[in-house]
Amino acid sequence: MRSFLLDALSKGKATIPSPGPDAAALAEAARALSERGRQRLGRSLAIREIDAGSCNGCELEIHAINNPVYDAERFGLKFVASPRHADVLLVTGPVTWNMREALLRAWHATPEPKWVVALGDCAVNCGVFAGSPAVAGPLADILPVDLHVPGCPPAPLAILKALLALMEVQA
Repeated sequence: MRSFLLDALSKGKATIPSPGPDAAALAEAARALSERGRQRLGRSLAIREIDAGSCNGCELEIHAINNPVYDAERFGLKFVASPRHADVLLVTGPVTWNMREALLRAWHATPEPKWVVALGDCAVNCGVFAGSPAVAGPLADILPVDLHVPGCPPAPLAILKALLALMEVQA
């Protein structure tokens, strides 16, 4: 134990710097998304994230959107706890039989105008879970999907750009 402690003290921190996003692309996405959201809705874009049966890879990238590097709040993105306050349902994972009814209830509880985003390969086409008896199918078989975001998992910047594309198309 003593040698481990001395070794750790002599070598210093055992961390590497985090990979930063492309600052110019991030700033442009932030400006455009904030401007478009306020034009379209007159306020911030409210997002309800729903995990319909994923491996949590996409959720990690969604959490990265809220960290200090990306800081989704400055873009005019707000994650909400209830579908009744949401504009966008951001769904990850293939829709499992256990989550099918809950997902439908969330969709019916979301006020108009509402958009559904299939985030990640699993939501788009069941990904690695295809053929599982626990899976009811891809999101498009259950709900009308407005935007598909491919990737396993998609990068935070790709998610931000996809939300911007959603706001552009729905204008």
